[in-house]
Amino acid sequence: MTTGEKISMLRRRKNITQEQLAELLGVSRQSVSRWEMDQAFPETEKLIRLAGLFYCSIDFLLSDVLDGNRQTGAGLSADDCVAFIRECGYFFLATSVEDRPRLRPFGMICSNGETLFIVTDKRKSVYSDLKRNPKVELSCYNPVTRRWIRISGEVSEDDTCVIRELAQSAYPSLRQKYPEEQEEFLAIHQIHIEDVSVN
Repeated sequence: MTTGEKISMLRRRKNITQEQLAELLGVSRQSVSRWEMDQAFPETEKLIRLAGLFYCSIDFLLSDVLDGNRQTGAGLSADDCVAFIRECGYFFLATSVEDRPRLRPFGMICSNGETLFIVTDKRKSVYSDLKRNPKVELSCYNPVTRRWIRISGEVSEDDTCVIRELAQSAYPSLRQKYPEEQEEFLAIHQIHIEDVSVN
């Protein structure tokens, strides 16, 4: 599947028109049409924005892979999980330290097409909790659809440049919150999914 075909597929999945996508990206409808017909190629900045808009990785947009979304136990891809959670606006992360559960509201989650990543700060207590016990569960509820999602697994820290770029593309405010001199405090954890359920 070409990059253009993927843009078209993802746009239709999100149920937006070429005109609406063009407006979101600050380009003409003709530009979107040319991308989808593989007559032109989006600039790097537009690829980053497309990846954030469609909750997919830039690698997925550029690769020849037909579907870069590995399925979870519930038949949902990592991207599907992120889309569900982002529609809700936030999620709750449950950790366990010293045999006591802790539940916290969280907001930043992203996917590279195959894996979920959550973003936090090394100065927060949740960071040390995750270091002591990496077992987590996250969940959120969509009041419009009246559906829950629950994801269980273990986390491990991922400080690679690629994943930092992915998180910063999904949440541009991270660049302002963590300028170069404070970037050491940015913590990104990969979730090794063990179970997903949607009710």
